[in-house]
Amino acid sequence: MTSYRVAGMTCDGCAKAVARAIEAASPGARVVVDRGAGKVEVDERVAESVLQKAVEDAGFEYAGRA
Repeated sequence: MTSYRVAGMTCDGCAKAVARAIEAASPGARVVVDRGAGKVEVDERVAESVLQKAVEDAGFEYAGRA
């Protein structure tokens, strides 16, 4: 799994929104969100630019690889 930092997730709804956005951008990807740590883990190779766009389009701040 590859880990990325995402800022701005303040509730479980935020975490679910981030997961849905990444899954929509990369169907079949397994996404695990740790809201408390501000981290998202993705098990499929997703281009970082695609992941960044998905996170930002969902209204959150992409903060790079963890």
